[in-house]
Amino acid sequence: METKKHFNDRIKLPFKFDVEKMLAEANALKEEHYEYYNVISLRAPAHLVDTSLPFPPPAIDYADGSWTSWTNTPNLEKSHYIKSIVETLNAYTTVNLVRLLFLAPNAIVKEHTDPTLALEEDKSMIRLTIPIDNNDGVEFYLNDTLVPMKVGECWYLRLSGSHRVINNGTTDRINLTIDVIPNNSIIKLIENAN
Repeated sequence: METKKHFNDRIKLPFKFDVEKMLAEANALKEEHYEYYNVISLRAPAHLVDTSLPFPPPAIDYADGSWTSWTNTPNLEKSHYIKSIVETLNAYTTVNLVRLLFLAPNAIVKEHTDPTLALEEDKSMIRLTIPIDNNDGVEFYLNDTLVPMKVGECWYLRLSGSHRVINNGTTDRINLTIDVIPNNSIIKLIENAN
Protein backbone atom coordinates (compact mmCIF):
# COMPACT_ATOMS: atom_id res chain seq x y z
CA MET A 1 0.00 0.00 0.00
CA GLU A 2 1.42 3.38 -1.02
CA THR A 3 1.88 5.93 1.77
CA LYS A 4 0.76 9.46 0.95
CA LYS A 5 3.37 12.17 1.37
CA HIS A 6 2.70 14.89 3.89
CA PHE A 7 3.14 18.53 2.93
CA ASN A 8 3.16 21.70 4.98
CA ASP A 9 -0.24 23.38 5.07
CA ARG A 10 1.21 26.47 3.28
CA ILE A 11 3.93 26.54 0.65
CA LYS A 12 5.05 29.56 -1.35
CA LEU A 13 5.79 28.46 -4.92
CA PRO A 14 8.64 29.90 -7.04
CA PHE A 15 6.46 32.23 -9.12
CA LYS A 16 6.16 36.00 -8.91
CA PHE A 17 3.54 37.73 -11.05
CA ASP A 18 3.11 41.36 -12.10
CA VAL A 19 0.71 42.86 -9.57
CA GLU A 20 -0.03 46.05 -11.53
CA LYS A 21 -1.15 44.09 -14.62
CA MET A 22 -3.30 41.69 -12.56
CA LEU A 23 -4.83 44.55 -10.59
CA ALA A 24 -5.73 46.52 -13.73
CA GLU A 25 -7.49 43.49 -15.24
CA ALA A 26 -9.22 42.56 -11.96
CA ASN A 27 -10.50 46.11 -11.48
CA ALA A 28 -11.79 46.24 -15.08
CA LEU A 29 -13.83 43.08 -14.43
CA LYS A 30 -14.92 44.38 -11.02
CA GLU A 31 -16.63 47.34 -12.67
CA GLU A 32 -18.88 44.89 -14.52
CA HIS A 33 -19.57 42.42 -11.70
CA TYR A 34 -19.25 43.91 -8.20
CA GLU A 35 -20.85 42.72 -4.93
CA TYR A 36 -19.64 42.58 -1.30
CA TYR A 37 -18.07 39.13 -1.73
CA ASN A 38 -17.86 38.61 -5.42
CA VAL A 39 -16.53 35.70 -7.40
CA ILE A 40 -15.77 36.31 -11.06
CA SER A 41 -15.35 33.07 -12.99
CA LEU A 42 -12.43 33.04 -15.40
CA ARG A 43 -12.43 29.32 -16.16
CA ALA A 44 -15.55 27.29 -15.47
CA PRO A 45 -17.47 24.13 -16.39
CA ALA A 46 -17.98 24.31 -20.15
CA HIS A 47 -21.78 23.86 -19.98
CA LEU A 48 -22.05 27.03 -17.84
CA VAL A 49 -20.12 29.08 -20.41
CA ASP A 50 -21.73 27.61 -23.53
CA THR A 51 -25.34 26.90 -22.66
CA SER A 52 -25.83 24.95 -25.88
CA LEU A 53 -23.71 22.15 -24.36
CA PRO A 54 -25.54 19.41 -22.46
CA PHE A 55 -25.32 19.33 -18.67
CA PRO A 56 -22.97 16.61 -17.49
CA PRO A 57 -24.26 13.97 -15.09
CA PRO A 58 -24.30 15.07 -11.44
CA ALA A 59 -20.84 15.03 -9.87
CA ILE A 60 -20.20 12.23 -7.43
CA ASP A 61 -17.02 13.99 -6.38
CA TYR A 62 -16.85 17.62 -7.52
CA ALA A 63 -13.18 17.97 -6.54
CA ASP A 64 -12.18 15.20 -8.92
CA GLY A 65 -12.61 17.70 -11.77
CA SER A 66 -13.27 15.02 -14.38
CA TRP A 67 -17.06 15.30 -13.99
CA THR A 68 -17.14 18.04 -16.62
CA SER A 69 -15.02 19.72 -19.25
CA TRP A 70 -13.60 23.13 -18.35
CA THR A 71 -13.24 26.18 -20.56
CA ASN A 72 -12.14 29.80 -20.43
CA THR A 73 -14.89 32.35 -19.84
CA PRO A 74 -15.16 35.61 -21.80
CA ASN A 75 -13.81 37.34 -18.66
CA LEU A 76 -10.55 35.40 -18.95
CA GLU A 77 -10.30 35.91 -22.70
CA LYS A 78 -10.26 39.70 -22.23
CA SER A 79 -7.77 39.53 -19.30
CA HIS A 80 -4.62 38.83 -21.27
CA TYR A 81 -2.08 38.91 -18.44
CA ILE A 82 -4.17 36.74 -16.10
CA LYS A 83 -4.72 34.34 -19.01
CA SER A 84 -0.92 34.11 -19.41
CA ILE A 85 -0.67 33.11 -15.73
CA VAL A 86 -3.22 30.34 -16.29
CA GLU A 87 -1.24 29.19 -19.35
CA THR A 88 1.98 29.20 -17.30
CA LEU A 89 0.41 26.92 -14.70
CA ASN A 90 -1.25 24.80 -17.39
CA ALA A 91 2.28 23.89 -18.53
CA TYR A 92 2.69 22.07 -15.19
CA THR A 93 -0.74 20.55 -14.70
CA THR A 94 -4.37 20.60 -15.79
CA VAL A 95 -6.10 23.83 -14.78
CA ASN A 96 -9.80 23.56 -13.98
CA LEU A 97 -11.58 26.29 -12.02
CA VAL A 98 -10.11 29.83 -12.09
CA ARG A 99 -11.73 32.73 -10.23
CA LEU A 100 -11.14 36.25 -8.97
CA LEU A 101 -12.30 36.56 -5.35
CA PHE A 102 -13.13 40.05 -4.08
CA LEU A 103 -13.74 40.67 -0.37
CA ALA A 104 -15.06 44.13 0.51
CA PRO A 105 -13.65 46.29 3.32
CA ASN A 106 -14.83 45.35 6.82
CA ALA A 107 -16.01 41.94 5.61
CA ILE A 108 -15.09 38.43 6.67
CA VAL A 109 -15.19 34.93 5.26
CA LYS A 110 -16.18 32.74 8.20
CA GLU A 111 -14.01 29.83 9.25
CA HIS A 112 -14.64 26.76 7.11
CA THR A 113 -12.88 23.84 5.45
CA ASP A 114 -12.73 22.63 1.87
CA PRO A 115 -12.26 18.90 2.51
CA THR A 116 -11.11 17.94 -0.98
CA LEU A 117 -8.64 20.79 -1.59
CA ALA A 118 -5.47 19.08 -0.35
CA LEU A 119 -2.70 16.96 -1.82
CA GLU A 120 -3.26 14.35 0.87
CA GLU A 121 -6.85 13.67 -0.25
CA ASP A 122 -7.80 11.08 -2.87
CA LYS A 123 -9.25 12.44 -6.14
CA SER A 124 -8.51 15.97 -5.03
CA MET A 125 -7.92 19.23 -6.74
CA ILE A 126 -5.56 21.69 -5.16
CA ARG A 127 -5.98 25.43 -5.06
CA LEU A 128 -3.19 27.83 -5.89
CA THR A 129 -3.72 31.35 -4.57
CA ILE A 130 -2.19 34.53 -5.95
CA PRO A 131 -2.97 37.67 -3.93
CA ILE A 132 -3.53 40.67 -6.20
CA ASP A 133 -4.52 43.30 -3.64
CA ASN A 134 -3.98 42.74 0.08
CA ASN A 135 -4.24 45.90 2.16
CA ASP A 136 -2.68 46.09 5.65
CA GLY A 137 -5.96 45.01 7.25
CA VAL A 138 -6.27 41.68 5.40
CA GLU A 139 -5.61 38.57 7.48
CA PHE A 140 -5.81 35.02 6.10
CA TYR A 141 -5.69 32.35 8.79
CA LEU A 142 -5.07 28.67 8.09
CA ASN A 143 -5.25 26.31 11.07
CA ASP A 144 -5.38 29.39 13.36
CA THR A 145 -2.05 30.72 12.04
CA LEU A 146 -1.66 33.82 9.88
CA VAL A 147 -0.40 33.08 6.34
CA PRO A 148 1.93 35.94 5.27
CA MET A 149 0.95 36.02 1.59
CA LYS A 150 2.25 38.99 -0.36
CA VAL A 151 0.79 40.31 -3.61
CA GLY A 152 2.12 38.63 -6.74
CA GLU A 153 3.21 35.48 -4.89
CA CYS A 154 1.74 32.06 -5.64
CA TRP A 155 0.82 29.77 -2.75
CA TYR A 156 -0.36 26.20 -2.30
CA LEU A 157 -2.61 26.07 0.76
CA ARG A 158 -3.97 22.84 2.25
CA LEU A 159 -7.55 24.09 2.50
CA SER A 160 -8.85 20.89 4.07
CA GLY A 161 -7.68 22.66 7.23
CA SER A 162 -9.85 25.33 8.80
CA HIS A 163 -9.35 28.79 7.32
CA ARG A 164 -10.91 32.24 7.49
CA VAL A 165 -10.32 35.70 6.04
CA ILE A 166 -10.75 39.11 7.65
CA ASN A 167 -10.60 42.36 5.70
CA ASN A 168 -10.23 45.16 8.25
CA GLY A 169 -8.86 47.47 5.59
CA THR A 170 -10.40 50.23 3.52
CA THR A 171 -10.01 48.56 0.10
CA ASP A 172 -11.04 45.25 -1.42
CA ARG A 173 -8.98 42.16 -0.92
CA ILE A 174 -8.53 40.53 -4.36
CA ASN A 175 -7.18 37.01 -4.87
CA LEU A 176 -6.77 34.96 -8.02
CA THR A 177 -7.51 31.29 -7.23
CA ILE A 178 -6.58 28.50 -9.61
CA ASP A 179 -7.77 24.94 -8.96
CA VAL A 180 -5.57 22.33 -10.60
CA ILE A 181 -5.35 18.56 -10.81
CA PRO A 182 -2.31 17.35 -8.86
CA ASN A 183 0.15 15.52 -11.09
CA ASN A 184 3.85 14.67 -10.83
CA SER A 185 4.98 18.03 -12.26
CA ILE A 186 3.04 20.23 -9.84
CA ILE A 187 3.75 17.91 -6.90
CA LYS A 188 7.49 18.10 -7.65
CA LEU A 189 7.26 21.90 -7.80
CA ILE A 190 5.51 21.94 -4.41
CA GLU A 191 7.98 19.43 -2.94
CA ASN A 192 10.93 21.56 -4.04
CA ALA A 193 9.36 24.66 -2.49
CA ASN A 194 8.33 22.82 0.71
